[in-house]
Amino acid sequence: MAQEIELKFIVNSDSVETLRQHLHTLTDEHVAPSQLLNIYYETPDNWLRGHDMGLRIRGFDGKYEMTMKIAGRVIGGLHQRPEYNIPLEKAELDLARFPAEVWPEGSLPADLQAQTHPLFSTDFWREKWLVTVGDSRIEIALDLGEVKAGEFAEPICELELELLSGDPSDILKLARQLVTLSGLRQGSLSKAARGYHLAQGNTPREIHPTPILQPVAKASVEQGFAAALELALSQWQYHEELWIRGNNRAKDDVLRAIALLRHTLVLFGGIVPRKASAHLRDLLTQAEATITSAVSAETAVWSTPSAMAKLVLTEWLVSQGWRAFLDEKAQAKFADSFKRFADVHLSRTAAELKKTFAQPLGDSYRDQLPRLARDIDSALLLAGFYDRALAIEWLENWQGLYHAIETRQIIEIEHFRNTAINQPPFWLHSGKR
Repeated sequence: MAQEIELKFIVNSDSVETLRQHLHTLTDEHVAPSQLLNIYYETPDNWLRGHDMGLRIRGFDGKYEMTMKIAGRVIGGLHQRPEYNIPLEKAELDLARFPAEVWPEGSLPADLQAQTHPLFSTDFWREKWLVTVGDSRIEIALDLGEVKAGEFAEPICELELELLSGDPSDILKLARQLVTLSGLRQGSLSKAARGYHLAQGNTPREIHPTPILQPVAKASVEQGFAAALELALSQWQYHEELWIRGNNRAKDDVLRAIALLRHTLVLFGGIVPRKASAHLRDLLTQAEATITSAVSAETAVWSTPSAMAKLVLTEWLVSQGWRAFLDEKAQAKFADSFKRFADVHLSRTAAELKKTFAQPLGDSYRDQLPRLARDIDSALLLAGFYDRALAIEWLENWQGLYHAIETRQIIEIEHFRNTAINQPPFWLHSGKR
């Protein structure tokens, strides 16, 4: 088993030659382009996908390799996941050759080999550069080609930085240098994710409202903080992808994701001091200004401020960069129960909402939209421990009020205001557990 650690970027096709010339200046270790044909496999009921497993056969230079990637961690464009590689004599699956630890139940399911069939393919040319950063060896790969499933296809134009040996932080160090060039962005959709989407009919991707954050069981406050940042980053990347693909409504969701990042820093600001996130907040301000003023998705999405903000956030999450700024008291708070933190802060959020909207506000409702948006974000980040149906119902009334104010529906405003402020709490509002 190998531990794959790589950082993926989408490359603007107009920037490929400039990028290639820059990479030549970094090293003399260059490998000319070679063609890679990959066939990805799945069962009719998507068993592999359902277990967060990816199976492919790769052909290159007359050789074949069977690879299984299993569940790992993805932050921004940084992928850290185990993979198993088996050399093959010919391009035919032989699942029995994978070690038992690959399989969820510790052994190969009896009928899996028979049920597994080709689903989509990727065909691209890979050009490589080998560089040394610090004590680390990093492979830079430029992939140009297409992913195809049946009648559907879309281009591949990607850059991957893979850690061959050394410290993962060196990949991020190299990436910071590269994103100062225009035309790079951390992509949320891998080749496999795009292939699955094509295989399922290539339907238009839909806008995804921010979901309720689902923390791990018995999460610490620090784990809740990191999960909240990861959720906001994933929302940013996903809707940026929609925006660049022509869905102009997704621009608002990109800005909402940045606002969620800012609010996360405020929500946990009693523990994480402002100086810990000063550089990140400056970059978010620059990215937000670029996105707000941009005349097109192309201008914003491929901008250096946007790329740098996402990369620095990714690095902050991977390195837990806030820890260097925490005193003993803050460390103890971060080690405490996220559930207790949620109880206390949901109570504060509800109290603020009830105070703000206790009486009809007449012509002043719109002045309260920023406050209402922040309080809704707080609830989304804190409600994951509780009865999901009750939490959704509670949130929907405040979200309904927000929409009614935004669209100036006077009757609906009063309906949702009355309903929302009279809701019972769905959390343990004593904050003692």
